[in-house]
Amino acid sequence: MKEDNCLHAALICLGMLYYSHAITTEKLNHARPSLHGHHEKGKEGQVLHRSKRGWVWNQFFVIEEYTGPDPVLVGRLHSDIDSGDGNIKYILSGEGAGIIFVIDDKSGNIHATKTLDREERAQYTLTAQAVDRNTNRPLEPPSEFIVKVQDINDNPPEFLHENYHANVPERSNVGTSVIQVTASDADDPTYGNSAKLVYSILEGQPYFSVEAQTGIIRTALPNMDREAKEEYHVVIQAKDMGGHMGGLSGTTKVTITLTDVNDNPPKFPQSVYQMSVSEAAVPGEEVGRVKAKDPDIGENGLVAYSIIDGDGMDMFEITTDYETQEGVVKLKKLLDFETKKSYSLKVEAANVHIDPKFISNGPFKDTVTVKISVEDADEPPVFLKPSYIFEVQENAASGTVVGKVHAKDPDAANSAIRYSIDRHTDLERYFFINAEDGNIKTMKALDREEIAWHNISVFAVEVHKQHQEAKVPVAIKVIDVNDNAPKFAAAYEAFVCENARSNQQFMTISADDKDDSANGPRFIFSLPPEIIHNPNFTLRDNRADNTASVLVRREGFSRQKQDLYLLPIVISDGGLPPMSSTNTLTIRVCGCDSNGSLLSCNAEAYILNAGLSTGALIAILACIVILLVIVVLFVTLKRQKKEPLIIFEEEDVRENIITYDDEGGGEEDTEAFDIATLQNPDGINGFIPRKDIKPEYQYMPRPGLRPAPNSVDVDDFINTRIQEADNDPTAPPYDSIQIYGYEGRGSVAGSLSSLESATTDSDLDYDYLQNWGPRFKKLADLYGSKDTFDDDS
Repeated sequence: MKEDNCLHAALICLGMLYYSHAITTEKLNHARPSLHGHHEKGKEGQVLHRSKRGWVWNQFFVIEEYTGPDPVLVGRLHSDIDSGDGNIKYILSGEGAGIIFVIDDKSGNIHATKTLDREERAQYTLTAQAVDRNTNRPLEPPSEFIVKVQDINDNPPEFLHENYHANVPERSNVGTSVIQVTASDADDPTYGNSAKLVYSILEGQPYFSVEAQTGIIRTALPNMDREAKEEYHVVIQAKDMGGHMGGLSGTTKVTITLTDVNDNPPKFPQSVYQMSVSEAAVPGEEVGRVKAKDPDIGENGLVAYSIIDGDGMDMFEITTDYETQEGVVKLKKLLDFETKKSYSLKVEAANVHIDPKFISNGPFKDTVTVKISVEDADEPPVFLKPSYIFEVQENAASGTVVGKVHAKDPDAANSAIRYSIDRHTDLERYFFINAEDGNIKTMKALDREEIAWHNISVFAVEVHKQHQEAKVPVAIKVIDVNDNAPKFAAAYEAFVCENARSNQQFMTISADDKDDSANGPRFIFSLPPEIIHNPNFTLRDNRADNTASVLVRREGFSRQKQDLYLLPIVISDGGLPPMSSTNTLTIRVCGCDSNGSLLSCNAEAYILNAGLSTGALIAILACIVILLVIVVLFVTLKRQKKEPLIIFEEEDVRENIITYDDEGGGEEDTEAFDIATLQNPDGINGFIPRKDIKPEYQYMPRPGLRPAPNSVDVDDFINTRIQEADNDPTAPPYDSIQIYGYEGRGSVAGSLSSLESATTDSDLDYDYLQNWGPRFKKLADLYGSKDTFDDDS
């Protein structure tokens, strides 16, 4: 605003200077009598010459939009006969006289009393008169003149329309003319640059541009695709003063629509369509529909369908529904379920109109296999669609809804329908279906890289007629998510020459990504940050073809120092979010000739010179193995060593029969070998220590009872040893009165204790032991008869 005020003031000053110059010019040139050589005849034929008069006026100038405090001086009328005594009166008449323009009748000064607008009126025509003040007699003839309103830049450019609409074909060449916009400026085009316009684009780059002088909008980018973006909004500015600073401007909006061209071929969304038809169907009846998707519109998207192959060409036909752009498969002849139960068709979809400019994008057609199963005329349930296509994201949680199928009973009974999945088509049980409403859901996470399409079949069975069932194919597309990191396309193993030069390329690598192309390439190859300045090798990403080159960073390698290098390489994909993996490239140092041809990559010669030979290493390893075998055999034999069956005289085996004196705790002994049951019940709450009694005399075993050392009768040998131990009171463990004196309460048998039985008289009779068998023979011999005992002693 401040700049506009300054500019306005400057223009007013220029106008005033121009006005002063104009006044001077008028006085000198125009405010002069026009009768330069007018001749009049005097008396007696004398020719008189009329002198010049300064009265005839042509034009004055006044600047528009003047807003000063005083009226603007337009000019001054003056007659040569005016001597300045005030006897001459100046009169002004004509357009705006007395209203817009007023005159001082004495001085002849003309002033403008109102602000003038050149765009409203550019000039005024006035008439000047000089009369005698007293008599009103004309002293000068009337002189007509023009007051011109001088222009200033007070009007911004205005476009003819506030909004423009234009169309341009998609994929047009750069510079294609779209539309011309025109602006006008109400200022004077003949004076200065107030009406000189320059066009520029404010919004719409980089897609469009505008010519500065003409306002023609042109395309600025090649191959703009309508299928990607159809409509663009462009803002164009027109600025006066030749586009310089301080000029006024105006804008307009241009909506540009890309019109369609046939640059996309039709594509079937699936490779196989499953359909079914009853054998009771009549010719002309619709079997099913297929549809090839074409993103083009209008006549460019028109698709025609035809059957080009298959065993059902004679039985079926296909027509095109141009409203829905679908191929309608219809029955051509009567079917016989018992004769043939299924047919196969190969259907082609092709564009009707093909643009020769884009023929290289072709072929503008696609094919699909249609499999038609013939159903028995037993009126099974009928699905509302011949096939279903659903989509679900991979890795979706279990229980995610995939889609819904619906079938109905064509019979009048209209029986309820129950749904199920044909498990032969879903062996891994990825999906389950709600038997009531036909909603299909996932049972576990799906992996697009493993199976991109799941083609399952869904059964619909009548509740009251289990044999009445229908089956519909359901194609489930698994939508890709970026869940796989790119990896090396192969198991690379690179070789570099010892005499390699710096920056020499010796390997080109590429990558594979199991994800879809949208989440895969383009690949980005790089070295990990920690080895970005690897002194040996470097990596160059060949962005154009998704490969990378491995180069040598330094000159010269030595197999003797290091014959193998491992170079980690990070590969990132173009998915959202991106995924990356680190792959290791194995690089071997090889010997090469001067031409870089590979000679040998074996570093064995260097290794053998630096250490032991191969034969020496093998001999050392063989010795170690033999020693280990000897040690294992020695340990094994030692563990398997057994005691001899015959014990010699010098061996003491008393420790081996110590447990034979434990007779148990009687009927109350409920825990085997529990010493607590052998204690006296009266002292069970207190601790009674064992008090063994060591005999004071030594017992010498009878030599006659010992068998010969070489005896092979082991049983007799053991029995003899037991008998000697039982009769040896000096052999530990010694008898304890506390243990053997109590055998428990409630025993129906008498005590079997042998305490003092050999030295005291006993009233007990043990003759019944003779009748207890061979196991009690020893006891019977010891305690069976006092006489026998006396005889032996």
